Amino acid sequence: MVPSSSRARGGWGCPPGKGKAAAASLSRQLRGSLPSCASSPLSTDLRVGLASTCHSSQLTGLRYPTEPTRTRGFPPKPVRSWDRGSAHPPPEAAARGGARRTGRRSRLRKRTSPSGSMADTPAQPSKRKREPDAEGAEGPGPGEKEAAVGNGTSAPVRLPFSGFTVQKVLRESARDKIIFLHGKVNEASGDGDGEDAVVILEKTPFQVEQVAQLLAGSPELQLQFSNDIYSTYHLFPPRHLSDVKTTVVYPATEKHLQKYLRQDLRLIRETGEDYKNITLPHLAAQSLSIQWVYNILEKKAEADRIVFENPDPSDGFVLIPDLKWNQQQLDDLYLIAICHRRGIKSLRDLTPEHLPMLRNILQEGQEAIRQRYQVTGDRLRVYLHYLPSYYHLHVHFTALGFEAPGSGVERAHLLAEVIENLECNPRHYQQRTLTYALRTDDPLLRLLQEAQKR
Repeated sequence: MVPSSSRARGGWGCPPGKGKAAAASLSRQLRGSLPSCASSPLSTDLRVGLASTCHSSQLTGLRYPTEPTRTRGFPPKPVRSWDRGSAHPPPEAAARGGARRTGRRSRLRKRTSPSGSMADTPAQPSKRKREPDAEGAEGPGPGEKEAAVGNGTSAPVRLPFSGFTVQKVLRESARDKIIFLHGKVNEASGDGDGEDAVVILEKTPFQVEQVAQLLAGSPELQLQFSNDIYSTYHLFPPRHLSDVKTTVVYPATEKHLQKYLRQDLRLIRETGEDYKNITLPHLAAQSLSIQWVYNILEKKAEADRIVFENPDPSDGFVLIPDLKWNQQQLDDLYLIAICHRRGIKSLRDLTPEHLPMLRNILQEGQEAIRQRYQVTGDRLRVYLHYLPSYYHLHVHFTALGFEAPGSGVERAHLLAEVIENLECNPRHYQQRTLTYALRTDDPLLRLLQEAQKR
């Protein structure tokens, strides 16, 4: 993300000091269009990516790849020009399978049983209890709605609320073409002051095989300026090439609002003793829900998005596209390997006992990506986060040239080096001092700083 002062001309977001004006303007634009994405000319092509605690059984129709689940020993499949889903699969609360936009029949989805056999499974209605960046937001508390799970269909959908009045622009980036909005919804339904929701709008990348359509025929243009051989225009693409990836967090809690709010960071060094005496008790007190992880592992949700699975309950894992990747180009390839074994929170818990699982993730994950996407291991960055965004061990696979969030030296730990460290010292991650960044308002930062002053 880039600060407001460094926005390029033509990027979106509001200039410094214009937050209230931008919020008012966005409120007028979104109030009428967001709730009616099945009928509005502007919003009919929005891809609704459900995140965290999205709660409406009406929210189906999300498109995603329709390749069958792959298990160990699957045959290689040549990659055609992205025949794995619709032209614009939605978020990382991403592409959710279903019929293609062209109307061609979806291929039969299959799911792998624990025994390794292939069983036909029908599509299920979907929602995803995950968020696009930091996925450790709290689960529903007492009195809150229970989140639905499942997989999407191609039916028309509406947002899970009515009305959207922008309260605040939480964060935005002209470089990444993304904006995070806090809004009030359902204000006209008699729910008092309405409910909080977070809507994340992100312009999707160009698709190489479709970009020529933007200039075909007589595109709608507005001239900005012309000087000798140079000219600049505003081009208005057809609806099917102008989708906006839309992620919804509803109902949103105060933790969600704080998570998406831009804040300053501070580096902190955590010793092994700090982890045992401060970090671990602090995390235990947070009671953060990772039920969405178990839904994936148990195939209650997103089963048809699984790229590869080693079903071994101790040393196996599931490989699935990350929410931040729309699967339409390889430049920003991003997949997550989630281990089947429960109880491993993070890097700090790893011992030589876990080496077979880690080697499986590294070797089988790279091979699965090579066969599915034709990307070899030397073009991948494979790493773990510390601190992670949610506390069930998972490994990130990203394209080497992609500057993925959290891939900096203060957070990313290469899996190959993690394996080597454990081979050299069985208690490496229980003893080592680890450096990471925390937000200035994070209570953990204050606790660690106070302990280090003593």
